[in-house]
Amino acid sequence: MTSPTPDPAPSMRDIPAEPVAGQPVLTRPARIAIGAAAALAVALAAHQLFNWQIFGLVLLQGLYLYSLAAIFLAAAFLAFPMRPEKGTGIFDWILSALALGACLWFAFHAEQSLEMGWEYAAPPEAQYASILLWALILEGTRRAGGFTLFLIVAVFSVYPTFAEHVPDPLSGFSQPFMDAIPYHILSSESAFGIPMRAFGNLVIGFILFGAVLQRTGGGAFFNDLALALVGNFRGGAAKVAIFASGFMGSMSGSVISNVLTTGAVSIPAMKRTGFSAKYAAATEACASTGGVLMPPIMGATAFVMASFLSRPYVDIAVAAAIPSFLFYFGLFAQIDAYAAKRGLKGLAPGEAPKLGETVMKGWPYVTVFGVLIFMMTALRMDTLAPFYATALLLVLNQLLPGHRLSLRSAGEMIVGVGRSLAELVAVLLGVGLIVGAFSATGLAGTLVNELIFMAGDSTIALLLMGALTAFIFGMGMTVTACYIFLAVVLAPALEQAGLNQLAVHLFILYWGMVSYITPPVALGAFAAATMAGAGPMKAGFEAMKLGGVIYLAPFFFVLNPALIGEAPAGEVALSLTAAVIGVWCIAASLQGHISLMGDLPGGAIGGGLRVMLFVGGLFLAAPGGGETGLSHWTLIAIGAALALPPFVIARKTGNAAAAAPIRAGG
Repeated sequence: MTSPTPDPAPSMRDIPAEPVAGQPVLTRPARIAIGAAAALAVALAAHQLFNWQIFGLVLLQGLYLYSLAAIFLAAAFLAFPMRPEKGTGIFDWILSALALGACLWFAFHAEQSLEMGWEYAAPPEAQYASILLWALILEGTRRAGGFTLFLIVAVFSVYPTFAEHVPDPLSGFSQPFMDAIPYHILSSESAFGIPMRAFGNLVIGFILFGAVLQRTGGGAFFNDLALALVGNFRGGAAKVAIFASGFMGSMSGSVISNVLTTGAVSIPAMKRTGFSAKYAAATEACASTGGVLMPPIMGATAFVMASFLSRPYVDIAVAAAIPSFLFYFGLFAQIDAYAAKRGLKGLAPGEAPKLGETVMKGWPYVTVFGVLIFMMTALRMDTLAPFYATALLLVLNQLLPGHRLSLRSAGEMIVGVGRSLAELVAVLLGVGLIVGAFSATGLAGTLVNELIFMAGDSTIALLLMGALTAFIFGMGMTVTACYIFLAVVLAPALEQAGLNQLAVHLFILYWGMVSYITPPVALGAFAAATMAGAGPMKAGFEAMKLGGVIYLAPFFFVLNPALIGEAPAGEVALSLTAAVIGVWCIAASLQGHISLMGDLPGGAIGGGLRVMLFVGGLFLAAPGGGETGLSHWTLIAIGAALALPPFVIARKTGNAAAAAPIRAGG
């Protein structure tokens, strides 16, 4: 197949540090204030987490969290102005000052509030201050998270005032408005509960590390590494997008930001090497979505999960490794099959760097990642590891030429960190109100019992209900907000059904993510389609096909905890091997080509073979026992029997295609 004439496009080795599309205009005073807020918050977090006790100062948890909220909620009104196209205005500064003052008032009274039990019996001044801060949190959530999230948060935050009037199963205990709102602000179960504790203890350090890594050339290094590894293979441009977007997504934790950064380079490169516009958009959307689920950073949600489960973050990252690998392997296998079936080539000679040179140039990033992983896994220093890694990276970066930070670029980096943290805090404070509503009314327990009753004795039915619920809420919320909501509402029901706790939380995280590539919303696919010049719905449906494993993998690991490492080593190895072969079969069936073998025939016979291959893949990857009543080995045997005929026929097709040029030449 002849590749189309190349369009003018940026080099595959030139990935921008940050997206600029859609960002509000920030005035110079606002940028200075946001940068100062970020620097102050990082210093405050370091003081708290390293237990420096400067001047003998020790901060209670409540005082610490109120102080962080004061900094970042105030910054959120500057970073997300009322009129984004006009920049930060006087009204935004007024709201920022009110947020700062209200949070500092609660910080000043944090110890008194704890001693006097204000969350249950707040004095009048605390009640009025709570109402002010509650209203500011709602407005901050609207600006940072969008109107849909604001509406959900607003309704749930006042739900305790009318809970007893709602029909079952949503009925709960009611309380007066002047008691409900102070509870949200003063208790450790609502706005300043688990989400904010996770932010203050874990998230700040890792977001700082990710931002510094990108600004100091980490994004370019990982892109070059992907180019060196797979750029010259068939379909190399798309395979590079998988690796580059995976690395970048793990650092940024944002699907849309990932699409806008790596997609600006990868999508034109894919189109230049023969991929259709919709396929290029779908590839970038899937790769960017998977990056948020890939260790070692995984965005903010994984840290919130660690707090929910009271487990070290490294446990979450290790558990997420196999599902992430299965997703990317399935994506890689589909792209390879697509490229082989259409005769697509790799990148042009010289466009991909050499692997040895790339690793030698990027040794500071390899070293820093090694330090980060060692401190997290061997020393179990989840909280402090990103600070040490960031400090080491900055020292190495300033000592070496290339990506050395100037005062201006350092300032831009700090402003970018401040904006990201302010956005996250505004959302976390809002979502915390939902958690508080469930805590105040006892609704969580009622919903758990109702879900279990509706599902009967069927675990599969309960999981399907959970997947649908997660998908629906994922369409209207950010990833973190969706996860927190479902962790309160849905996870207890799945756990009560006897499923592994960690697998359950990863299950709802995965299904909260699928809306990024699934129409009718498919924000990731739509953003990529705009850049590729493809139809949004066509790109969305192509992304569903390419990312098919993301719909299946959660069922595999939630029913078989060996796929998240929660089993003996032998069982993990067997389950992983079977799952990899199963995913390969599923990917091949979706593309009609088995990599290393050949094409499957067309027509009704080919359709039947593809169905056999798909079902065979499901049997291979599925766990034994449970509702099937069959052992794992039995399922593997059935899957292998179903997959064997398509493999044999594809092999014959491949041999015939390879011999055809020889016969023609003879």
